[in-house]
Order: sequence, then C-alpha cells, then structure tokens
Amino acid sequence: MTTVSAKLTFFIPHALTLKDKRQIARSLMDKARSRFNASVAEVDTLDLHQTLTVGVAVVSGDLSHARRCMDEIIRFMEAHANAELISCERDEAAL
Repeated sequence: MTTVSAKLTFFIPHALTLKDKRQIARSLMDKARSRFNASVAEVDTLDLHQTLTVGVAVVSGDLSHARRCMDEIIRFMEAHANAELISCERDEAAL
C-alpha cells in the first residue's frame, strides 16, 4: 500500500476577510472531494485571510496510480481555485 500526499498553498488576493477565504476553500475542497477519491483538508495558515493551505492524500496499492491521481488532483485544484498556486510540496510513503 502506498500513500502520496501533497501540501498546496494558494494566494487569494481578493479575499478581504476570513469568511471570503473560507468560502473559496470550502468550494475548492468540496469539488475535489466529489470528483476524486482522496482526503482533502485545510491544514495550515488558518488565520491568514489571503493564504490557503490544503493537504491532499491518496492511498493506492500501486505507486504509479497514486502519483497519477495526485497529479490530476493538483492540476484540477490549480485550474478550479479562484486563487494562485504558490507552493506544492509532495511526499510518498510505502506502508
């Protein structure tokens, strides 16, 4: 079993309040969860209203499949976020 995880950081220049940020975060995470079989959660920068950090995890029996899924999720989130992707950190673990 293999897990592939990513920590994505987005910059949201038009978010003036935490409420604005949460609306964007909820929409993006709900879309990703409904389209992919992956765990998605806001993991950091909770109190910064223009920075959104999202953690994504994929578990699979095949490393190449998990990598492909993660690549697709990252592309999807970058395309559908009403924000700019400024950082992406990936990690892989075999269990």
